[in-house]
Amino acid sequence: MSVTVLSMDEIINAICLHMAERKGIKVTDVQVELSWEEETGFTAEVWTQGRSQYLVESNMIEAILRYLQSEYQIRAYREDVRLELDEEITAVVNG
Repeated sequence: MSVTVLSMDEIINAICLHMAERKGIKVTDVQVELSWEEETGFTAEVWTQGRSQYLVESNMIEAILRYLQSEYQIRAYREDVRLELDEEITAVVNG
């Protein structure tokens, strides 16, 4: 079984691509800030078109799954992806 680890920058890229595609805007028009808090777990604050919205962990994983498919041709499933916090937030993908 292989393990792929996505860096914090790659997670941010995945969310930017995902949100740009969903909203029909340019990737460069999306800004993302990742965070982890005891009460809420992993979240991403996303700014598009002058508005801010929060994505919860399941939304972040959805973006990561699409990114894995488009960038790495890895077909992963939700249960294969886990977010971890060390010095930075990473996504560990078992495949």
